[in-house]
Amino acid sequence: MAILITHIKELIQAGDNPGQKISGAAMSTLPTIRNGWLYIEDDRIRDYGEMPVDEMELKNRTSPPVTIINATGKMVFPAFCDSHTHLVYAGSREIEYIDKIRGLSYEEIARRGGGILNSAAHLHNTSEEELVMQALSRLREIMMQGTGAVEIKSGYGLSVEDELKMLRVIKKLKTLTPVTIVPTFLGAHALPAGFKGNRKAFVDMVISEMIPLVAAEGLADFIDVFCDRGFFTVTDTDRILNAGMKYGMRPKIHANELDNSGGIQVGVKYNALSVDHLEFTGEAEIQCLLGSDTMPTILPGAAFFLGMKYAPVRKMIEAGLPVAMASDFNPGSSPSGNMQFILSMACIKYKMIPAEAIHAVTLNGAYAMGLSDDYGSISRGKVANVFITCPIPTVEYMPYAYGSNKVETVILNGKVVSPVFT
Repeated sequence: MAILITHIKELIQAGDNPGQKISGAAMSTLPTIRNGWLYIEDDRIRDYGEMPVDEMELKNRTSPPVTIINATGKMVFPAFCDSHTHLVYAGSREIEYIDKIRGLSYEEIARRGGGILNSAAHLHNTSEEELVMQALSRLREIMMQGTGAVEIKSGYGLSVEDELKMLRVIKKLKTLTPVTIVPTFLGAHALPAGFKGNRKAFVDMVISEMIPLVAAEGLADFIDVFCDRGFFTVTDTDRILNAGMKYGMRPKIHANELDNSGGIQVGVKYNALSVDHLEFTGEAEIQCLLGSDTMPTILPGAAFFLGMKYAPVRKMIEAGLPVAMASDFNPGSSPSGNMQFILSMACIKYKMIPAEAIHAVTLNGAYAMGLSDDYGSISRGKVANVFITCPIPTVEYMPYAYGSNKVETVILNGKVVSPVFT
């Protein structure tokens, strides 16, 4: 199967050898091709360039017919890479949203049995089949908004049985959707009610029971810990990451959302692929990240929805760091996986220019999932995950028009997709 997209108003983030990530001042430069074309064969990007294009020559490269898409007035972007979500969950938590409006903090809601513990109770009482159906609906939605790769965490199980149930659901989803899915084990997401006052015993269970079983079934690529005030300490995190790494799971960390928790430092210590949230990030944390292979990942949806402080992204970039942006799609603190909105938030709330924001939701997001060799930019040989916009005037219009869906056509793995999975 082959697709030729012609008369592209602007081909965004197009260029070979983009590197695995974009850092610091380089994030302000966005390579594009005006009046371009893009040739896709099988599941890969094979060629691109400026118009005119020799359509007959490209047709002769492949035996199947070539589908030609005229993109006059439209732009082509690499599909979004959302590196932090919790989109497998049961039901919603809008009643807690009312509690937030009335002034209760995230931690106060959690102490009352809400928050993560609420989602864990719902998940326990929901079948794998129903969890798959609910998650597929969310995946369809984010796919048609332009997301082509997504990380999905466990963490609403909080027991051996239910953590495995979540991860098996994620594994099933990988066979049912064209969206590329990366699974992460987050057994240490919160302390279950039955372990109140005995956090060490729960951490012991995560290490001695959960991790070996997750590894035995090959259910997770990464291991994560909520290392923050009121959840898990640096010592807990140290123990859990050590255990996960012995089973081949690379660390990713929830860090510094609620306080200067030390999560960034322990993440860098263990070569975490990413440290995520980072609302509380100072000069010491920035210096720790510099020179590391760890991607600072910001979750604008959570800070916005919870009314929290915003991470110092401008300081990070000016210091020379790369930055990724992800949705944190979950029922409690960020009930949206719309990466177009995250792109807009990057500009509106974090003062990133559009070029920086686009790198953050594409190539840098791919890096934060270990996927940037194949995803996140329009480069020859990469997986053909792209979207075609509606007619738009400029690249800057993508984050500017924050209330509308600018995606018209989504191509994943070299095929035009529809919202109906078969």
